[in-house]
Amino acid sequence: MNTATQRPARRAAAISAALSGCLLTVLATTALADARDQAKRIHDRLVGTPPSPAMLDQMAADISGGSALNAALRAIDPMNPTSSGFYSVTLKNFATPWTNRDQTVFAPLNDYTATVIGMVRDDVPFNTVLSADLVYVGSGITPAASPANNDHFEAMENQNADLRTVLVAQSQSALMGIPSAATAGVITSRAASQAFFIAGTNRAMFRFTLINHLCHDLEQIHDTSRPPDRIRQDVSRSPGGDSRLFLNNCIGCHSGMDPMAQAFAYYNFDDTVGRLVYTGGQVQPKYHINSDNFKPGYVTPDDHWDNRWRQGPNALLGWSGSLPGTGNGAKSLGEEFAGSDAFAECQVEKVFRNVCFRDPSDGADHTEVGRIVGVFKANNYSLKRVFAEAAVYCKGD
Repeated sequence: MNTATQRPARRAAAISAALSGCLLTVLATTALADARDQAKRIHDRLVGTPPSPAMLDQMAADISGGSALNAALRAIDPMNPTSSGFYSVTLKNFATPWTNRDQTVFAPLNDYTATVIGMVRDDVPFNTVLSADLVYVGSGITPAASPANNDHFEAMENQNADLRTVLVAQSQSALMGIPSAATAGVITSRAASQAFFIAGTNRAMFRFTLINHLCHDLEQIHDTSRPPDRIRQDVSRSPGGDSRLFLNNCIGCHSGMDPMAQAFAYYNFDDTVGRLVYTGGQVQPKYHINSDNFKPGYVTPDDHWDNRWRQGPNALLGWSGSLPGTGNGAKSLGEEFAGSDAFAECQVEKVFRNVCFRDPSDGADHTEVGRIVGVFKANNYSLKRVFAEAAVYCKGD
């Protein structure tokens, strides 16, 4: 080939190489921009605020390196000051509706919410949230935490304390003045006690624990096939003079609920002193009110409970085969609830809704929820990991 022929070929090769280089640069720039956009979305969903430039760079590098999960975990790592919004805002708003009957997010910070936040931060296995002798309080916050009021937690909130750093764990039994065996995680928190143990018949605590931690209300687990022998005297067997109402309606809830709500027989919230009262070995008088409604009804002798929903249609809640399905007191009942498949599925669904701003809606969403449930269980019930997994899945929404 002569020199004249070679020159165009060399020019063409040079142009091709230059174009290839430009294309690679464009692709790399586009990939980096896409990683930064994904990082920002993940951070916004979890923390609620834009990431700092340094955090954005680190998260984008994680995503470019093939680990969006690491990016999400980095965003909520309590060692990173930029994660404060996740603990002080996202988690507070996530847990607060569980602490009151109105299910409002606008309730003040309390020991229930603080304990959920602390457990997530410290990766305490979340399946102990209904049974642990545990409460989180604020370090250096005055007044000190008290079993008789919520002043400590409201002061923490009024001072805009960083919940990422200020919360410390202590035994609930020491704070509340009850035996460790009588503690049941957030069930026996002051906030839950005030909302669900006050007055009434303690069935409210059962119902709201079911709603908040198994994502089922009583109507959804209505089962008229269970025996009625443990239904208390206060439930009329002929409401309005019609026994069919009892047989077709009331029995469907009470036949399963009353044998389990018996676990709370020694608990009450005394509004005059503002605190939880535990009377070990002595059934609270509220369990015997309205006894004339049906004299042959069940008279509660102690705090022994049985889960009759392990048989029948509510076996689909996935009760743990490693637990006996019977016991005494709130702690063992909390373990029964938290050992179910329904508990794990409920936590994941709530996180999905909180992070993705929508309910799981299609086959892909439900498949992902099922996958994250497995991750939740396999990772020692780390709810922090669940938040990260959900944020990664929804980063493209």
